[in-house]
Amino acid sequence: MLAAVDINVMFLALPQVTSALGANSIEQLWIMDIYGFMVSGFLITMGMLGDLIGRRRLLLLGAAAFITASLLAAYSTSTMMLLGSRALLGIAGAAVTPSVLALIRTMFRDPRQMGAAMGVWGTSLMAGIVLGPVVGGLLLGAFWWGSIFLMGVPIMALLLLAGPFLVPESRNASAGRLDVISVVLSLATILPIIYGLKEAARTGWDVLPIATIFVGLVFMVVFVRRQRKLSSPLLDLSLFSSRALAAAALLALCAPLFSGGTTLLATLFMQMVQGLMPFQVALWMLAPAIAMIVVGNLAAATARKVRPAYVLAAGAVLAAIGMLVITQVTSSPTGLATLLTGLTIAFVGGGTVGILSATLIMSSAPPEKAGSAGSLSGTLGEFGTALGVAILGLIGSVVYRAEVSVPAGVPADAAGAVRESIASAVPAAQQVSGQAGADLLNSVRDAFTSGLNVVALVATVLFLGLAVLAIVGLRHVPAAGALPARDPGEAVPAVD
Repeated sequence: MLAAVDINVMFLALPQVTSALGANSIEQLWIMDIYGFMVSGFLITMGMLGDLIGRRRLLLLGAAAFITASLLAAYSTSTMMLLGSRALLGIAGAAVTPSVLALIRTMFRDPRQMGAAMGVWGTSLMAGIVLGPVVGGLLLGAFWWGSIFLMGVPIMALLLLAGPFLVPESRNASAGRLDVISVVLSLATILPIIYGLKEAARTGWDVLPIATIFVGLVFMVVFVRRQRKLSSPLLDLSLFSSRALAAAALLALCAPLFSGGTTLLATLFMQMVQGLMPFQVALWMLAPAIAMIVVGNLAAATARKVRPAYVLAAGAVLAAIGMLVITQVTSSPTGLATLLTGLTIAFVGGGTVGILSATLIMSSAPPEKAGSAGSLSGTLGEFGTALGVAILGLIGSVVYRAEVSVPAGVPADAAGAVRESIASAVPAAQQVSGQAGADLLNSVRDAFTSGLNVVALVATVLFLGLAVLAIVGLRHVPAAGALPARDPGEAVPAVD
């Protein structure tokens, strides 16, 4: 949960940080993004490292690093100190995430118990993502900006104290040495692609994001070729020989891809079209998130009795229905209720897909490769979210620019800002006086709403495609309750 909280805990604190440390616009972007970059870049490395040195040991090392980085971030006296602390926090988060998944995989040999444990994991992950801005807002209202980093210190300290007694150690006894060249290649693959996708979402598909993504893809080819040759690869590509794991991996990539861009546009809609403050947006988002958490756990329980393919398909169809509701959102005040209804339905379905796809990835991998499987699950989620924000954000921007109209009499600088993005359009339109300003603001809000509608329609079709994928790719996988429990010392083969 704490690793997820730090993804967006800076969302509300950035203005105070900027005022206190004097961060410029470029530094502000890096303060926001550096944590996610480091988590994405080091997940695969940490998964292999956990298999090699022990998952509990890596978890505790990650907790210690998390405490150190949190204290440094809380009491940062310069922008560079905060950037370095956030980077260290990201590396610590990358150590924690696959270790937790790998330990769940090795601790719970009974498939029914593992399904329940993965439900708890999914709940904590989703709760962390949603609670980040909410808890951050409460702390910022009572304390200084550095307090947002201190909330994790006592919990990670508790982990350090209790972990050695409560969590069993596990490692891959046959793991080889960590290949440093593969580590460098993985970073050279993931960081440029994630950076390029984020830049594409922020500025459009210009030369820089396209070039960085291309560089990342070139390194990906080199990375994959090297992994095929190594006896102890950083990422074991043989995991994909399991049909169940391959299908679950595709679901784990696509579910956040389809929902990530829609959620971004939905939060912008609430702020720019409905006029809500960021903390109000975070509070409104609690309702869909709570529904997602509750139903996600029910879905995990259902998958112990019903084949996961059917539960996943039902979740994808439900997400598609929610997206279809969002296509009916208008820029009028009633549009907020329609949006929240659609988001709640979509979150319920998407949460089901997210939890069960991760469960299938972990259960389809042998215990000795649990670290690699855990890092794979986390990396796919990061890639899916970034890709969805970039691609669906682009679709929304194209529709917005095609739909927005500038009335006569609007100054050229305001007209240029309006055609740039909704974030610059609303302040610019509010500076234009008279009827022209009112007409311009209405046009901006209607155009952005049209972009949200089109993106939701695209997501509707794509989620229906996921339902088909779940049935075709996973119909052979039995319900978890039909699988026998295994002895602790017995290797667990892939589901195939």
